[in-house]
Amino acid sequence: MKYSTGNEWEHFGFAEAYISDIQKINGYFVMTLDNVTIEPENSQNRDIRQMRANGLDFKIQDGQVKSLTEEGYRVYNADGKLMEQYEDQIIPASQHNEVLKSFCDGDSCLYSLKKEGDIYMIEIDAGNERTYELQISGTSDRQEWDRFLNL
Repeated sequence: MKYSTGNEWEHFGFAEAYISDIQKINGYFVMTLDNVTIEPENSQNRDIRQMRANGLDFKIQDGQVKSLTEEGYRVYNADGKLMEQYEDQIIPASQHNEVLKSFCDGDSCLYSLKKEGDIYMIEIDAGNERTYELQISGTSDRQEWDRFLNL
């Protein structure tokens, strides 16, 4: 990877970044993302304008999945009458790998990425038309990518 930053997650725009791969490698939880916005404040951005990157590896050191939740939703009819309601469902740890791999379908994208303390909270719009919240604990983060692209 040509460019690399550490603990600069807030200098990237992850909304609408597509997930191409998720892996655990050498103590890191790694998400490979396409269509990531690189903000002007990023230490590697010499153009001082919003840029874009594909194939960006977002690495969380000592990354451990704390929780994975399929968010609930409501179904209404054309008159606005509530027809069905589904509550949030916590995905059991035994199914985490299967669900995480399903996000690598080319249709799943990030809605948001936030951090509170040592917990990274990632909202994912999955290809199955459901929304998930993934919480990962980690000690630090790295971002690595090959080149800048114009927006």
